[in-house]
Parts: sequence; C-alpha cells; structure tokens
Amino acid sequence: MKRIIPISLMALLIIALTVAGCGGGGGKGGKKGSIDVYVAGYEYNGSGCVAKYWKNSHGVPLSGETDYTCATSIYVSGNDVYVAGCEGIVTGRDINNVAKYWKKGQEEPLTNGEQTAEAHSIYVVGNDVYVAGCEGIVFKKVAKYWKNGQEEPLTNGEQTAEARSIYVVGNDVYVAGYEKIGGKKVAKYWKNGQEVLLNDGTQANSIYVVGNDVYVAGYEKIGGIGGKSKKVAKYWRNGQAIELNEGDYDADANSIYVVGNDVYVAGYENNGTKNVAKYWKNGQAEALSDGTNDAFATGIFVVNR
Repeated sequence: MKRIIPISLMALLIIALTVAGCGGGGGKGGKKGSIDVYVAGYEYNGSGCVAKYWKNSHGVPLSGETDYTCATSIYVSGNDVYVAGCEGIVTGRDINNVAKYWKKGQEEPLTNGEQTAEAHSIYVVGNDVYVAGCEGIVFKKVAKYWKNGQEEPLTNGEQTAEARSIYVVGNDVYVAGYEKIGGKKVAKYWKNGQEVLLNDGTQANSIYVVGNDVYVAGYEKIGGIGGKSKKVAKYWRNGQAIELNEGDYDADANSIYVVGNDVYVAGYENNGTKNVAKYWKNGQAEALSDGTNDAFATGIFVVNR
C-alpha cells in the first residue's frame, strides 16, 4: 500500500510558533510584538492526523474528507490565508495523496488521486495561486507546479524529483527542490523552468527571493556519530551555504522567510531521542517544543502589523 502522508506524521505533535521571541522582527518600522507569525503543520489526534495552521499560537483546523490530512506551507494575502498540503484518499486497493490547498479554510484539490501527489508550497500574486509539489509513483515522481490549477512539469519522470518551494517575482517563477541523480539527491532550483544546481547529497525545501538575492533552505548529509550520515540544516544565499545546527543529530530547514536584514528559518533538530520543532532568526535557534513528542515546523510567515 502506498504511503498516505510523510512517514514522520504518525508519531507527530506540532507545536505552534508564537510571536514571543521574534518581537521587533525584521522590516522597517517594526515594533516589539507588532508582527503576526503564521505556521502551517499537522497534529496527531489519536486516530489520524489533522492539517491545521496556527496564528500567534492559536490553532485553526482545516477541512478534509479523511483523518489523514497535512499542511505543509502557508501564505497570507490581506485577510486571506492560503495553506497547501495533501490528503490521503482510498483509490481501489491503494491509498494515494491528493495534492490540494485551502483558501480561508475551503479546500481546492489539484489532483484526482489516480497517482500519489503532494503540495509542498504555495505563493499568491493578486488572483494567481501558485503551488509547488510532485505527482507520480513513489520512485518516479515528477516535480511540478500548478498555476491556478494548471500543472507545469519541471522534470520528465525518468528520475524521481520534487518541487518543494515556489516564489514569484514579476514574471519570474522560482521553484526549489531536488532530483535524484545517480542515487543521490541533488538540491536545485528552477527559474522559469531552467535549473540551477546547488550540491549533491542535499535537498532544497524552501526558496525566497529579495532583489537579486536568492535564498534556499534545506539540508546536507554529512558524516555523523559512528560514521553514520546526519542531516545538517542550512540555507544558501546566492549559492553560499550557511549552517544552522552544530549538533551530532539530524536537523532540517523546511521554510525560509526574509524581512529586511532578518532571515527566519523553520525546521527541526533531533535531541538524540526526539525531533524538536524550532526556528532560527539570523542563525539563533528558538525551540518551539519541549522534546516530549516528535515535533516539526514546516512553514514560516512573518507579517508586520
């Protein structure tokens, strides 16, 4: 049977990112406590998982037909909150993910469930809604994005690939993700469909563009304890890598957001037994969970009030 949603989900508790700790955040004219922070994620409810988002630590569940929904990305435009994610749907003998997004809590499916699909990132420009993700069989996923529900493939399906983040500037569409080449994940981003390679052994999860600067968040696998590889959370600015964790255990950077000179990154770091949800502001970590349960921060959005 095909997987329903990410494997980590079945032992998951998401803890919300609160406005405390990022008061006086980036942006001109910011005042202490004058920002709203939105975080997308999902929470185990005893029988399944429920997609939701938090605004300043207040949870808002999202609708679905089953108990297997997850939220992976969030975007705020005026008073409208857009959330991308997926839902596990039974199709014959299989359970496939249906990629979708929610606008103000109302779901909009992007795929029909015939093949498994995931929506990893959402971006909104005026009336245009862009969603990055993938669709296909497990080992031959095609990286793609949807604009207003119309798909735009980025890879040909010969190797498995995922589009994990999208950002739009004027007529330019930037998409970050990875493609497996020679058995290794290779982080990359596409600008208007043209790929730019980062590193092998890496995965790009999120992209943000400010002027001529391209920020990409993700991880790189390096040697760890006992010769085992570990994931190091990092982000790249114009191809130059900045590491976020120095510990002996896995960490991942799932989402990046830039306000003025401040760089916010959401993700997790393992403490040896559990995954701890956290975010980094200019490289300084803020834990969001206490390590009692596995927790992950999957998206970050910072708003000046």
